Amino acid sequence: MIAILLPFCAGLIIFLVGMKVMRNGLENLAEKHLQSILLRFTKTPWRGMLCGTILTALLQSSTAVTVFTIGLVDTGLLTFTQSLGIILGTNIGTTVTTQLLALKLDDFAWPLMVIGLILMIIKQRTGPIWLGLGMIFAGVKGMQSVAAPLEKAGYIDWLMSGTDYPILMGFLTGMVITALIHSSSAMVAIAMGFYASGVISLPFAIAVVIGSNVGTCATGLIAALQTKPSAKRVAIAHLVLNAGGALLFLPLIPLLLQVVSTFSSDPATQVAHTQTIYNIVCSLLVLPVCAGFAKLVEWMVPERIYE
Repeated sequence: MIAILLPFCAGLIIFLVGMKVMRNGLENLAEKHLQSILLRFTKTPWRGMLCGTILTALLQSSTAVTVFTIGLVDTGLLTFTQSLGIILGTNIGTTVTTQLLALKLDDFAWPLMVIGLILMIIKQRTGPIWLGLGMIFAGVKGMQSVAAPLEKAGYIDWLMSGTDYPILMGFLTGMVITALIHSSSAMVAIAMGFYASGVISLPFAIAVVIGSNVGTCATGLIAALQTKPSAKRVAIAHLVLNAGGALLFLPLIPLLLQVVSTFSSDPATQVAHTQTIYNIVCSLLVLPVCAGFAKLVEWMVPERIYE
């Protein structure tokens, strides 16, 4: 068991640290422009979604953008309605990380880290970005290396066949682990590697991806605990959006399986496409009815409870 946990935990830590290093590098490049960008480009839900998509793709963290948005709403710089477009965009932007991982660039992990370190030594501000990206690829390789030992130990077989509801088990696995590690990208990367290694089935991998989207809401909910009702609504909206998407897509997994299999025969790419399709469809379904969705969340989190 230790032989499985050690490389997995090491890979996970490297992945998460890499995400943080790269995000910090991008934030330092943007300096104070991040807040002004959000304030300027959120006047309509469409513009807000585009803004959220681009920022999340750049920062490689939907959680970071969501938590930052909650902070802006809590301070009154953004309204709850303005934040909805951003939240819809974060779900789309986070798929960029997964699509990058599907390109199988892990062989470039060490060269990227070396380039990043050299750039940092010579005081180039882009150094942390390349270092972090290299660490992400190295971390994914470490996490995926435990696929074969896990299969041999029988743990994966237990998850998939030890219950009458393997899809539900996959969903709960993705949701719980994502909530614990605070990274849906890491969870999806694990599913990609395990499916590519033949350890888990595609339906199980798809269920894990859908579960990870619900689990990623945990950080936002925690961040909103001590905030005003308007900020709490942002976290609840994120949860309702992703939980509603899960309820919609879980019964459609057989159809989704056929769609992603048509787009690509590569296992890792199929999982990446699953996340992309799921998030884009969910966001586009809610976007035209943002006003009604906002009223629903306002009804769920009324002001008077906190007065």
